[in-house]
Amino acid sequence: MKKYNEKIPGPEELEKEIGNFLTKKFGQGIKVVTPAVLPHAMSDEQEEAKAGHRKFSINFDLKPEQLIAYLDQYIIKQDSAKSILATKICTHFNRIKRIERSRAELNDIVGLIKNNILMIGPTGVGKTYMIKLIARKIGVPFIKGDATKFSETGYVGGDVEDLVRDLVREADGDIELAQYGIIYIDEIDKIASSHNVVGADVSRTGVQRALLKPLEETEVDLKVPHDPIAMIQEIEQYRKTGKSEKRAVNTKNILFIVSGAFSELVQLIRKRIIDKGIGFGARISTEEAQNHILQQVKSEDLIQYGFESEFVGRLPVRAVFDKLTEDDLYSILRNPNNPILLGKKLDFDAYGIRIKFEDAALRTLARQAYMENTGARGLVSAVEKALLYFEKTLPSIDIQHFPVTNAIIDDTNKTLRSLNEPDTRHRWELEFDRVCREEKKIVRQYIECNKSRLGDKHNLALNESRIDTISDFYCKKILDIDYAVTTIKSYYDHIKQIELQFFKNHDINIVFEEDAIDFIIEQLINDKVTVDSIYNRLTGDFQYGLKLIVEKTGKNRFFISREALKSPEAYINNIIRDEMRKDREKQ
Repeated sequence: MKKYNEKIPGPEELEKEIGNFLTKKFGQGIKVVTPAVLPHAMSDEQEEAKAGHRKFSINFDLKPEQLIAYLDQYIIKQDSAKSILATKICTHFNRIKRIERSRAELNDIVGLIKNNILMIGPTGVGKTYMIKLIARKIGVPFIKGDATKFSETGYVGGDVEDLVRDLVREADGDIELAQYGIIYIDEIDKIASSHNVVGADVSRTGVQRALLKPLEETEVDLKVPHDPIAMIQEIEQYRKTGKSEKRAVNTKNILFIVSGAFSELVQLIRKRIIDKGIGFGARISTEEAQNHILQQVKSEDLIQYGFESEFVGRLPVRAVFDKLTEDDLYSILRNPNNPILLGKKLDFDAYGIRIKFEDAALRTLARQAYMENTGARGLVSAVEKALLYFEKTLPSIDIQHFPVTNAIIDDTNKTLRSLNEPDTRHRWELEFDRVCREEKKIVRQYIECNKSRLGDKHNLALNESRIDTISDFYCKKILDIDYAVTTIKSYYDHIKQIELQFFKNHDINIVFEEDAIDFIIEQLINDKVTVDSIYNRLTGDFQYGLKLIVEKTGKNRFFISREALKSPEAYINNIIRDEMRKDREKQ
């Protein structure tokens, strides 16, 4: 027996002993491999810096209508689903904030129910995209899992808990932050028990049972049982600190959102409705009728579908997504924020090629995507299929502009063969300019429709000139509308700082009129000037003339217009002439 005062074994000895133990228990196939150099203990300052580092900024003050307005920027249709999700998710996080602030009165309430959400809808309607957007807006870590993965490994539950551990990794190891995260499990309908199995379908119902505790509240140990690496890390932590720390995540405030297509659910609901004599006796022939039936889903339908009653009870909120029509797909492509066309622009930009899409071509791509019957995912396939040969060929040709028109999509080979002809190149440039103007018009319409929301959000007055500037900026760069407005707002703030800097350095109060601000912003977005060069030019053009006017008249506030920036000498002469006229009139 070893004495208590005997020296603690080093890492190499620990590795050897653990290795021998695992070999005896599991055979020669198990080895322990650790890095040759183990990390040194962090200083207190390093630990604090690591603990304080977060890539998330949690926003628990959002109201449902604010979140809906945010989703409207990116997601077409799905008004009912957006309303339900935004309301219940905002309520979930604001309730957490309320409980944390009033812990004494509210934290001991027994039986608080989480707003876990079940989403029902076909593939490609934006379920995952919506949850990602919400998580990004609120600022909480988000992780996605696939329910079919769990059914492959039985119902031990380890994989279910791995989602919680993944959430901690997504939060950069910040357990407290992870406990406010969102876990999204897709294809949940795949773990419903099979209708043709006699007796319990344990591989599926077992997964449902494994999810019961995390859906409500449980402690998930971050140390994975029987994991040699985790054992070594724990021993090393004990060697450095002399303490054995149990690291666990409480799932009480983790929001679980699950989704599935539930292809056979319509028939179950319809049968229940008909049996009760409510109606819908005719054959379901339209997507609208199917969606209307899905909106009436009840717990008993989900139980009949193959879910345990306890599992259904832990998903009190249900949101039904509409199937997307061809018009919906076209609207998605026309939305300046859609990631499909923005991503394709980035693909061609990697080769120094600017690509623009004709509106008629967007309609054609939407029609092709609808034929694939995979929702918005079909848009990606349609765009890739239409442009793949161009993406392969154009980088090898001296082409800088690519207008995607119906004619080009209809006959790819003919277009590529004719590119070496001078007349074709000239026509292509003319087409590109036309499509650019068309894109700007679409972008401008979008900003006009969302002017109030964008203006209020960024605290920026969106006059006609500024809307035009933002539209130009969007069309010249590859970005979404929100980022375009954010950038213009930052330029606006820089310009207002120039006013303060000019007063500080020259004791002269200048105020840029709105048209002057827009004129400067136009130059900034075209990379013609920098903020510093604007200030230096302003000083050279106005400093001495305005100082002379201040000395002669005492006037010390000057409004600078666009024309004044273009012709500073004429502006100063006009002020001097006006002041002299005023003096004569006084005499």
